[in-house]
Amino acid sequence: MRLITSDDIIDTYIKLHQRGLSFITSKFNFNQLKRAKTAFNHNTIKTSNWWDIPSIKERWNLLVTGNKKLDFIDFTIENYLNEAQNLSMLSLGSGNCETELKFAKHKALKLITCIDISDIPLKKAKEIADLNELDNIEFKVKNVNDFQFPIKKYDIVYFRASLHHFKNIESLVGLQINNSLKENGFLIIDEYVGPNRLQFPKKQITAINQALKIIPKEYRKRFNLNLLKNKVSGSGILRMIIADPSECIESANILPNIHKNYNTIYEANYGGNILMPVLKDIAHHFTYLTEDKELVLNKLYNFEDEYLKNNPSNFVFGIYQKK
Repeated sequence: MRLITSDDIIDTYIKLHQRGLSFITSKFNFNQLKRAKTAFNHNTIKTSNWWDIPSIKERWNLLVTGNKKLDFIDFTIENYLNEAQNLSMLSLGSGNCETELKFAKHKALKLITCIDISDIPLKKAKEIADLNELDNIEFKVKNVNDFQFPIKKYDIVYFRASLHHFKNIESLVGLQINNSLKENGFLIIDEYVGPNRLQFPKKQITAINQALKIIPKEYRKRFNLNLLKNKVSGSGILRMIIADPSECIESANILPNIHKNYNTIYEANYGGNILMPVLKDIAHHFTYLTEDKELVLNKLYNFEDEYLKNNPSNFVFGIYQKK
């Protein structure tokens, strides 16, 4: 476990540059919920992360669905919900509801309920829903920890990049969600399931820095900064707790508890062990590809694929059914 690292100092500087001093000082609020909320309750903040790269998204599609042009939403509908009707979905920690809005376009979904503590992204999501005349999706600003799970109400409980923010995973997954699902209901996740608090093991940090050397110097300049990315030291536990007390708090417990309480219908690993930390703050160089940049990405993909042969994936898409 790392208490504080050089990455913590650099990341704090980057956040100060991107979001200002008021954002940094907000992290010293004694209220943990308010500290967590500041990480998400905003309009779009310009950053540079691996999910910004179109080629990365195609890689996810390929690893999850087998087709780089088919996302997991259409894949799920076509393969597991194609004959279903009048389905109710609960999305917890839904954020900007990007994928929930896509689900809402399918006739199988009668009602999608999105719940999040952050009102700004939910307000934007509602505007998009109204613009597209989607009347089968609703948005509720609420602390999920205070949510009273109704018994056998939902056909689907859905998490996208949010379950790793919850604690007491054993009770949440094994009891509350399980009881809230109808008979044969589905739990669907698209999640980080790696080490708690992003405390990557030493061999992973070593591999990350080996992969970073694949990238030419001109593509390692950090977003909006005259600062090169030369090394990754990993996140320190102190900054993780200060910045967002909920971040990856029990992420390592997610899959063991799901596998214990649900039947696995479909599960696909899509890595991220190397690509996420390597491309953080420098992904903008690869949003538009030249032949040279595509070659660099392919080398990174091959590197991560080799790493994953002997190590569990940090990111997983899964469809599970109540036993």
